[in-house]
Amino acid sequence: MITGEMRSKVDRLWTTFWNNGISNPLSVIEQISYLLFIKRLDDLELAQEKKANRLNKPITNPIFSPEKQRCRWSYFKNLTDSEEMLRIVRDEAFPFIKTLRQTKEDSAYVRHMKDAVFLIANPALLANVVGQIDELLEVLRKQAEVSKDESYVDLMGDLYEYMLSKIAQAGTNGQFRTPRHIIKMMVELMAPGPREIICDPACGTGGFLVASAGYLRDLKDSDGNLILNAPGNRDHFNKEMFHGFDFDGTMLRIGSMNLMLHGIEDPKIEARDSLSEDHAGITEAFTLILANPPFKGSIEKSTIAKDLSKVISTTKTELLFIALFLRLLKIGGRAAVIVPDGVLFSSSTAHKKIREILVEEHKLDGVISMPSGVFKPYAGVSTAVLIFTKTGVGGTDYVWFYDMEADGLSLDDKRQPVEENDIPDLLQRWKVQNTETDTDRTEKAFFVPKDEIKTNGYDLSINRYKEIEYQEVKYEPPKVILQKLRNLEDEIRADLDALEGLLG
Repeated sequence: MITGEMRSKVDRLWTTFWNNGISNPLSVIEQISYLLFIKRLDDLELAQEKKANRLNKPITNPIFSPEKQRCRWSYFKNLTDSEEMLRIVRDEAFPFIKTLRQTKEDSAYVRHMKDAVFLIANPALLANVVGQIDELLEVLRKQAEVSKDESYVDLMGDLYEYMLSKIAQAGTNGQFRTPRHIIKMMVELMAPGPREIICDPACGTGGFLVASAGYLRDLKDSDGNLILNAPGNRDHFNKEMFHGFDFDGTMLRIGSMNLMLHGIEDPKIEARDSLSEDHAGITEAFTLILANPPFKGSIEKSTIAKDLSKVISTTKTELLFIALFLRLLKIGGRAAVIVPDGVLFSSSTAHKKIREILVEEHKLDGVISMPSGVFKPYAGVSTAVLIFTKTGVGGTDYVWFYDMEADGLSLDDKRQPVEENDIPDLLQRWKVQNTETDTDRTEKAFFVPKDEIKTNGYDLSINRYKEIEYQEVKYEPPKVILQKLRNLEDEIRADLDALEGLLG
């Protein structure tokens, strides 16, 4: 958890960039990302060196070769000559991280970093920023030493997430960020296993992938052993588990570094316009999809992948993405995705068709209605979470509905913490759901049989099925109310008389 002190330090760092002419929020986060990444590499090397010293053995795979020692954070941060620091970072350390994975054939990381540009040209600015980041991370390290629940890597991830939130605060890129507690809720609902192949086809900064990694790091077996320590699991986690697509070069770089800063060695973050015909080759590749894709209305029909158009004839991105998720999932694969409310009830042929496909051809597991303030202050749109399993042969007998009215934050633009929070109840009810007992439609969670949904034109809006329980309100007889009003009038008249007496 990032404290108020840490937030203040991040805000001061951000202001330092702005005051020196780097005001684009994406540019700021990129430059901070590069420096954080250099610092993280040095931390990993220092840990290897300590271990090697304890065992009295050499480091087997050093990150920094002897000729690259000047690229290390621990070297250049102590330089008193800021111009020399700038020369080393700009001309040696930054080119080093750009080509870090070049030994790996066709490395996605190297492709994303190819167009990366180091924008800090002022020696004084660099020295100031390096000093602030070093101070920031030292505070973070001390916090991790006294924390029972969070490691330094966890806290660095939290720090990075807070920085990423500033992209949304700039007002133009809010679509890149899903609230972290909603991401965490969706990950916990899906409970990923150690051999999943997880994809976010609109990954942005990689929030769903990062949260999935955090969930799996803490997962234990029945004997209390970490699941990732089982044979083969750690290697799969680092190399094969995490996949993300985006078509924005900046997001690809930030997403890649975000995952690597969270300890994932080789995330597969790829440049893809997921709905385009140019990138239609991937099918049945993933066991789990978690996503909040951008819903920008309609796209040009001629650019849409033909296999998606065969599934659903539309140019609406929210519907095309659902068809895409079904294409990308393996048989038996699962998905939890955020959709605008219109997907649940709109009466167009395309909307009805995609709902029918989910219910009749696959297994629609759940629909979670979320309050409209979840994405404030950036958007007030009402949304829902769809949970489904790709089967290709149907399987929907009942659909689980949940009416989420509060998420632990106020539903206005301020989004301050409040006591009302349905998420713990939602997660608990999801774990113990029972089609025979969860039938009371006045409750927050209940099942609806497929036949009823079919009869209603595959309408999935919770208001179609939820029953409102009205309570009788009893009032006093009219004569009693009238007498009370007369008594009040008598009291007012007496007070006026007393006031008039005082005035003489």
